[in-house]
Amino acid sequence: MERRTLLARLVRRDFEQRYVGSAGGWLWGAIHPLVLLGSYYFIFEVCLHATLPPGEVTNNYLMYLFCGFLPWLLFQDTVIRSAGSLIEHSNLITKTVFPAEVVPVSIFLSSLLHHLIALGMVVACAAIFLKAISLKILLLPIYMFFVGLLAVGVGWIVSSLQVYLRDTAQVISVVMTLWFWATPIMITEKQIPPRFHALIELNPMSWIVRAYRYRLLSTQWPSWRELSIPFLYSAAVFVVGGLFFRHLKRGFADVL
Repeated sequence: MERRTLLARLVRRDFEQRYVGSAGGWLWGAIHPLVLLGSYYFIFEVCLHATLPPGEVTNNYLMYLFCGFLPWLLFQDTVIRSAGSLIEHSNLITKTVFPAEVVPVSIFLSSLLHHLIALGMVVACAAIFLKAISLKILLLPIYMFFVGLLAVGVGWIVSSLQVYLRDTAQVISVVMTLWFWATPIMITEKQIPPRFHALIELNPMSWIVRAYRYRLLSTQWPSWRELSIPFLYSAAVFVVGGLFFRHLKRGFADVL
């Protein structure tokens, strides 16, 4: 119970401090992804005239892009912000019996609040532009759970490494950029050369991005394969990250 209370306090503190002193408050959490989305939409569809090939879940490129961005931004925000989180909480880790592993978890839950705001905007856009809302969106919490396992697992790895290797945050920024372009967000999987399809299949975020699009833009039920593979990937990263964090945690108080 004490750990749950601590986690709730960390989530509330993180959510409030992100925009402390800001007149816009939590609205900036919605404005930032909208500006990013609008920029990519202008470049790819307006300037480069990008079109979706036949057979895609929708022919509306803006909605295709928006639904793909949703899970990625949740994952990216959690991982990047987790990198320096232990150093930010070093006063607690070194002076008290503090369960450091809850810090990346609190960051994910705080980011999830912004994610839900953005999800509400996607649903509103679907109602306006597509004139339809699929009830399959009720399955999205399953995929949010997958993102949480994956993001927290990676977050545990990078946050613990950052304690010992202070260049970790810079490295993870580069890795996340490469990971972004290795995920079919801006383009479809059909537009990726066949020799790279194995890479897409091994990328858990590819599965989750695809699932978000189908749950938001179609009435198609997910197959067991669409549920089991991203779960196995995410759970494996979560377990490995937890073991890695537990091993390095022993020296946190001395290094910090």
